[in-house]
Amino acid sequence: MAPTPAGGRRTRVHVVSDVHGNARDLARAGDGADALICLGDLVLFLDYADHSRGIFPDLFGAENAGRLVELRTARRFGEARELGARLWSGAGGDRATLIEKAVRRQYAELFAAFPTPTYATYGNVDMPQLWSEYAGPGTTVLDGQRVEIGGRTFGFVGGGLRTPMRTPYEIGDEEYAAKIEAVGEVDVLCTHIPPEVPELVYDTVARRFERGSRALLDAIRRTRPRYALFGHVHQPLVRRMRIGATECVNVGHFAGSGRPWALEW
Repeated sequence: MAPTPAGGRRTRVHVVSDVHGNARDLARAGDGADALICLGDLVLFLDYADHSRGIFPDLFGAENAGRLVELRTARRFGEARELGARLWSGAGGDRATLIEKAVRRQYAELFAAFPTPTYATYGNVDMPQLWSEYAGPGTTVLDGQRVEIGGRTFGFVGGGLRTPMRTPYEIGDEEYAAKIEAVGEVDVLCTHIPPEVPELVYDTVARRFERGSRALLDAIRRTRPRYALFGHVHQPLVRRMRIGATECVNVGHFAGSGRPWALEW
C-alpha cells in the first residue's frame, strides 16, 4: 500500500467487488494504491463456475451444489428452495448456526487480508451484523455514508434489493432509496448493485437480469457524480457506459479475475 497522499502527488485507489472468498488475491489488491475500496460480497456460498467451492458444497457436496445451480439458472426457484429444504433438514444442525459458523471462518481470513486503509460496504450475500467483529482499525465500513479520499468525496451504499434468491442482505426499494438520498452529491458513488439499466444488469453467463436500482439511476442523473462504481453482475453485457456526465463502471468479479480496478487523479 502506498503512503498517504500529500501535497500535489497523484492519488491512486484500487476498487474490488464480489470477492467471494478470494483472500489470496485480496491480500495484494492494494499494492501500489493509496487506498482500497471493496464493494461487498465477501462471502462465497456457492460458486456457479466451480461447484466444489463454497459453504453449500462444503456441507452437501458438489453434486447437490451443481443441481442447485442448474435450478437457479433455469429460474426454477421453488424447486431450488425445496432441494435446499430437504438437504438442510438432514444437515444435523440448525441452518442459521451452521451458515454463521462458516461465514465467520471466511470473514476471519478475508478481513485479515484487507490492507490499510480499506473502505468497504456490504454486498447482498454478506452478513452486516458480523462485520464489526472482524473489521480492524484500518478498515472503514460505510453504508449510506460518505468519506473523503485524496480530496474527492466518495459515497457508499451497500446491499441489494429483494429477489427470489433471498440472499442475506436484501432490503426494500424505499430503504435503499433512503440510503442513496443520505449520501447526496459526491464525486464517486460506490454501490454493490448497478443502476437499473438493461445492459448493466444482464448477466451473460447466468442468462438473467439481476436487480439494479432505479433510485440509483435517478440519483446518477440528478447529482452527476464523476463515477458510479459497482459490482454484483459477474459477467455483464456491458462493463462500462456513460450516463450523462457520469462514467458507470462494473469494477469486476474479483473472485474470478483477482485484479482490482484502478482510479487515479
